[in-house]
Amino acid sequence: MKNSPRFILRSLPLMLVVSFPAAYAQSSDKQETKLPEIQVTSDKEAKYVVKQSSTATKTDTLLRDTPQAITVVTQEQMRDQAMQSMADVIRYVPGVVTAQGEGNRDTAIFRGNSSTGDFFVDGIRDDVQYYRDFYNIESVEALKGSNAMIFGRGGAGGVINRVTKQAQWTPIAEVGLTLGSWNNRRATADVGRALDQNFAFRVTAMAENSESYRNGFSLNRAGINPTLAIRAGENTSVLLGYEHFRDDRTADRGVPSYKGRPLAVDASTFFGNAEMSPTWSRVDALTSYIDHDFGGGITMRNRTRYANYDKFYQNVFPGAVSSNGQTVALSAYNNATQRTNFFNQTDLVFETNTGAVKHKILAGIEFGQQKTENFRNTGYFPSVGINATSISVPIATPYTNQVVFRQSATDANNYGVVDTSGIYVQDQIEWSPQWQTVIGLRRDRFAVDYLNRRTNDNIQVTDTPVSPRFGIVFKPSTDWSIYGSYSIAYVPRAGDQLASLTVTNKTFDPEKFKNLELGVKWDALKDLSLSAAVYQLDRSNVAITDPTDSTKTILVDGQRSKGVELSVTGNLTPAWSVTGAYAYQDAKITRTQSATVLAGAQLANVPKQSASVWNRYDVNAHWGLGLGVIYRGEIYPSTDNTVILPSFTRVDAAAFYNVSAKLRLQLNVENLADKAYWASANSNNNITPGSPRALRVTANYKF
Repeated sequence: MKNSPRFILRSLPLMLVVSFPAAYAQSSDKQETKLPEIQVTSDKEAKYVVKQSSTATKTDTLLRDTPQAITVVTQEQMRDQAMQSMADVIRYVPGVVTAQGEGNRDTAIFRGNSSTGDFFVDGIRDDVQYYRDFYNIESVEALKGSNAMIFGRGGAGGVINRVTKQAQWTPIAEVGLTLGSWNNRRATADVGRALDQNFAFRVTAMAENSESYRNGFSLNRAGINPTLAIRAGENTSVLLGYEHFRDDRTADRGVPSYKGRPLAVDASTFFGNAEMSPTWSRVDALTSYIDHDFGGGITMRNRTRYANYDKFYQNVFPGAVSSNGQTVALSAYNNATQRTNFFNQTDLVFETNTGAVKHKILAGIEFGQQKTENFRNTGYFPSVGINATSISVPIATPYTNQVVFRQSATDANNYGVVDTSGIYVQDQIEWSPQWQTVIGLRRDRFAVDYLNRRTNDNIQVTDTPVSPRFGIVFKPSTDWSIYGSYSIAYVPRAGDQLASLTVTNKTFDPEKFKNLELGVKWDALKDLSLSAAVYQLDRSNVAITDPTDSTKTILVDGQRSKGVELSVTGNLTPAWSVTGAYAYQDAKITRTQSATVLAGAQLANVPKQSASVWNRYDVNAHWGLGLGVIYRGEIYPSTDNTVILPSFTRVDAAAFYNVSAKLRLQLNVENLADKAYWASANSNNNITPGSPRALRVTANYKF
């Protein structure tokens, strides 16, 4: 056994970690070379359950030993449900809902807190506003509750991390083609293999050209992500990657409301001008990951990501409907953002014992720089007046092309540089087989140099927040645990997109988010996991106008979210796979903040109750069936609580057929009952109708 290779698989964000002792680096006396044995999962397995992750703690940790609510959506689940958007994933994550995002970006509501920036890829910040794709994604992890100790600024109510597919020494060669309703056309490819015992490559790619049930909507996107894995000596591995991704589509802001409800129009009706509402994004990202095992339980990991983002959107969109319901106001603007992100993270993990007590200690440091340019133009309607920013059109024909774009006196023309550094330490302590604790602390330095080119105001602010984390885990037996956790996160005044800093708010402390959580996790069967969590998340340091002096601004405790989250994931039988989620959320404003944001109001886009369940049953080796049900309670699109989106229940279905070991076919039907519903909203007058019944047929071929 002395000369046997040692092969270690770790749930690290970027790469497959391979460790070889010196005896393997050199050939044996017979000059034989034998690659390590790799376990390959059969296509017939619907692998929805994940038992461990490194994202929540930056160390390999069982999910049931992690004192935090986590939902992992696997590649197999995304494939079986033909998921093509972040909104598709979020429907199966308790405690998280999706908002419209003005038709140009992913927007998630984490336990009542809206975010367009708390998105990560392989544990590294990916915060520009755009629509993400899953062609190169192994799994999507949603972590609920404040997460600043691991992720730095933000993470107020949670984060979503995408784990990418990675080069490995197991050969893979697969292509897929999807055709569906409204000219849905999508092709994917995933090819990789070993070049020799020290080098392996993998290339994932995608191209899509689709339309929609919405009049005038089009989507054209493509991506390619090559990665190269290198065995760079004894106990050292390297992964290098590059991604180019582009997304061109119509910015669709849906329909307006009338008398407290969405306007009753056909789901296909586009308000504004689809041709004059383009949005596009370009992402070019370079990544490297280095892992070294020093032995003795000590490992070092270094992650680097340099990404360049170019984002533009323009929209002609609806506003208020007239009191008689005959006309609707249209407005317009465009916005361009260019950002470069550079982040470098280095983690040292080592295990040690103090008597009978076991420690897994993480010490890390992160450096980053973000440079952002932002430029906005307002849409004017010369047929109304030279400075008219709105036009009324008939509901019957809610369209105009009489728009010109130029800067208003208040439109953004900004340039900002953000320099960040963070240092953190965490100790996962196993006191006994029954008791564990997680204690962590992070200190960040967040320095903003912000230039308003329109006014020449230059604002420089530095925040140094400290983010603690404490969790305790009690395990009555090895297959289930009870946990409690406490964590704090901060959002600086520069905001989600680094563009909210003003002369007025620059002196204010960052917004503060405190999360308290109790939960239970149970591996009820070998491949079936259940979890439950109750939480309270408080948002404070919210800036409002002083009600006793309108010339002053004060900070108050602004909102509270309380809730319950339940989930089940895995296999009820070898043939029956299931994933389900339920959430109850009571998310309210706790202090009157303006004339329209009153104490007691329910937070926007947060349903009291929501639930989802998806089943796949394999009838035999060739045939499988899928059935899903999604429920969302009524929501308010705005905190003024004057418009209601009704609750809905949607049924989805699927059929799977393995023609051969190489060819797999599947049919997915979304909204099987063809039910009319309202899928999401951005405001009272930007409401997206749900899709009518839609079919997708997918063929996957391995070669």
